[in-house]
This record gives sequence, C-alpha cells and structure tokens, in this order.
Amino acid sequence: MKTSITLLFISLFLFIGCHSINKNSNQGNKEEWISLFNGKDLSDWTIKFTGEEINTNYNETFVVEDSLLRIKYDNYESFDDKFAHIYYNTPFSYYKLKFDYRFTGEQTKGGSYWNVRNSGVMLHSQSAESNAFNQNFPVSVELQLLGGLEDEKERNTGNVCTPGTAVVLADTINYKHCIKSKSKTYFGDQWVHAEAIVLGGESMTFIIERDTVLQFKLPQIGASKPNTYYKGEQWENWGMNPKDWNTKAGDILREGYISLQAESHPIDFKNIELLDLCGCKDPKAKNYKSYYIKNKPETCIY
Repeated sequence: MKTSITLLFISLFLFIGCHSINKNSNQGNKEEWISLFNGKDLSDWTIKFTGEEINTNYNETFVVEDSLLRIKYDNYESFDDKFAHIYYNTPFSYYKLKFDYRFTGEQTKGGSYWNVRNSGVMLHSQSAESNAFNQNFPVSVELQLLGGLEDEKERNTGNVCTPGTAVVLADTINYKHCIKSKSKTYFGDQWVHAEAIVLGGESMTFIIERDTVLQFKLPQIGASKPNTYYKGEQWENWGMNPKDWNTKAGDILREGYISLQAESHPIDFKNIELLDLCGCKDPKAKNYKSYYIKNKPETCIY
C-alpha cells in the first residue's frame, strides 16, 4: 500500500513538474510584437524634410486618418524636391519588421518620373537629428517599395537601395545603388504585405506577400570616392556631406533607425509591427525568449 501511494505521489510530482516546465517553455516561445504605430497619432515618430527644421510637418504631408499612417500631397502645388522621412524614435539592431502598404491616386506635380508609385522603408538609418539641413535621404539601407505601372510589365518591389551605403550580394560587395528583388508586380491601389528580417550587421532578408524576394549581407557605409567598381555615391547631390562619412567607408551598419519615405507619390501604411530579436537568452530569467538571436544579459530579470 505504501509503495502504491509513493509511486502515485512520484507520478503526480513528475506530471506537475513537466507541466510547469512546458508552461515556462510556452511563455519563452510566445512572440511579443511591438506596434510602432498606434493608429491615433504620430507620437514616437520624428519628421525630417529637406530644407526644414526637425518635426516640421511641411504642408501636412504626414497624417493619421482611418487608423492609417498616410503620406499625402493634397496641399502641394508642386513637390519642389521636398523629400521627407518620418523616423521611429527607437533604434534597433536584430529584429523582424512587418507592415502593409498601398499606393494611392496620382503622383504630385513636380515629382521625378522614377518616383511614380515609389517609396521605401529605411533600415539601419542615421537618426533624424543627424541629417544635414538640406539632406534628401538618410544614410541607410532602403527596402524599396514600387507599384506596377501600365507601361511596364514588370516592376519588382522589395528591392534594396543604398543611399550612402553598400551591401554584399553572393559574397561580393555590390555598389549598385538599387538591386532588384525577384518579387511579383503589384498593380493598382491594393494592399501589399512586406516583411524584413534584420540581423544586425550580418544580413537582411526582404519578404513580400510571404515570399522571400531578396537576401544580402554585411550592410555598410559606402565609399566616399569612386573606384574601379563604383562610380561614387551622390553624396553632395543628395545633401549628404561626404566629409562626415569618408572615414567610415566600409564600416558595418549594426543598428539604426527605421523611417518611412515620402518622395512625391501618396502612400498608406498600417500594421507596422516589430519583433525585437535582442534580449535575455538565459532560460532561468523571467523575460527569457527562445527566439532571441542577440543576447543582452544586462536586460535579464530574475
């Protein structure tokens, strides 16, 4: 009788113990996505226009309507090279980013032909505050967003463009300013789902409608002067002072800000969410997550 009771107690203890372990494991596996846009206002974001002071929302270009973050040109007579970006205020290093976008209507007058249904999300970007007053684009890695055009059968989206930067593709540094993805072409004003997997200075992967369309490695500061393979970035044409960057050529970009681009065509964004892949990797900690890739032991809570 004692033996039976003892065995029953041990079995019950093992069941409860295993159940507890599984519960903790499930908590460690539960993804905690951060909503970067609250659908109500532009808090946590900073605006920078070419030729304007920080947080000047020139002609009310960035607006919140119907829970969307909208880039609009209703108050413009002409674009007049008023390139702009809106920056999320927290930098990140290792993360997954997902969002939905759609182009709407017609391009505003004065925009370049190559900016029709053209926008982007800048990754590992310099901060809004560090932009020069007349700077058109931040030094960053751009997840370029393009919409289909009637006179073009194929116009890929999810490309990479590199203002002031360069990336490694197929083990070779690629100095081309924009590198095409293998995505489908998306016509009209339809919503398109996009994702990026950013692993610090190691690699970036772009995903469109759950299809991996582009992968590259070692995002880095571009050369300030032309070389055998490189005609030279348009530092001065885009208002980027090469003297601020020439000693950093080749430096790997390991973290930075995320910004949304405004370059003459209306576009809407929604469901902008981020999964931080940096955090406590100690399973004994309360805030351990099994999906963390980069360990930050100083964040562990016990």
